[in-house]
Amino acid sequence: MGKLALVGKITHVPSMYLSELPGPRQGTRQAAIDGHLEIRRRCLELGVDTIVVFDTHWLVNANYHINCAPHFQGNYTSNELPHFISNMAYEIPGNPVLGKLLAQACNEHGVETLAHDATTLAPEYGTLVPMRYMNADQHFKAVSVSALCTVHYLNDSARLGWAMRKAVEDHYDGTVAFLASGSLSHRFAQNGLAPDFAHRIWSPFLETLDKRVVEMWEQGEWKDFCEMLPEYAAKGHGEGFMHDTAMMLGALGWSEYQGNCEVLTPYFGASGTGQINAVFPVEPVTGSAIPLAQASRADGYTSVATRL
Repeated sequence: MGKLALVGKITHVPSMYLSELPGPRQGTRQAAIDGHLEIRRRCLELGVDTIVVFDTHWLVNANYHINCAPHFQGNYTSNELPHFISNMAYEIPGNPVLGKLLAQACNEHGVETLAHDATTLAPEYGTLVPMRYMNADQHFKAVSVSALCTVHYLNDSARLGWAMRKAVEDHYDGTVAFLASGSLSHRFAQNGLAPDFAHRIWSPFLETLDKRVVEMWEQGEWKDFCEMLPEYAAKGHGEGFMHDTAMMLGALGWSEYQGNCEVLTPYFGASGTGQINAVFPVEPVTGSAIPLAQASRADGYTSVATRL
């Protein structure tokens, strides 16, 4: 019935908001903003009605959760970086119908997921920052999915991504984009050093690791990447333990995926972390069990609890 038209891995660095404002950071994140605007253009061209964001700033300690309230509006200040995002106004249409369909499909695929439509819960900035640039005119509806998952397995997140794709394709009457909103390496600069790392990566190791990963994505080395994702998430300080990336890859077909990444905003450093805007062509996947079976290889050694 429905269509998954676009999949992306995107940045949501709060310095994008600072880049709008008068001051020393004005204009410094224009390339990242332009990447978001290009994703907006493509979504419009593809007829997307709803953007589903896998948000690595939404921390959850049990289950997976979907924020699918009918409407979001307010003023947002980041509790992590209130000097970066303060009193940022937002208004976004929601999509309760799609949110409930996504949760139902996830539960049917064995991933316990709750949809919240009658809620006062506001989106986190992993959703709000992209929507600021992709959806300023409120053309798209948005649904936010928890992706800072503290006691979850990456294979379950991959399964969730696949289930959500099936929900769209089999039960939704519309066209959807999935965006994994999170960094590559996410080791912030040590306190007191942040200004020195405003446009740099924290360490040569992390920068080299990230750049090799981007090469793997561009060259379609998905079997190798899926195999290394648990270690990359741990040793590369992956944001949200890279559950957003697992969700994205699950939707694409996991290690059976055959597409090649297209980089829209080249890899860049932000406060020590590694960032990118990239899109991945959505290709047919034959056999409903392929990505689920492949994703299970990661089982048993991706739990955050086993790494703390």
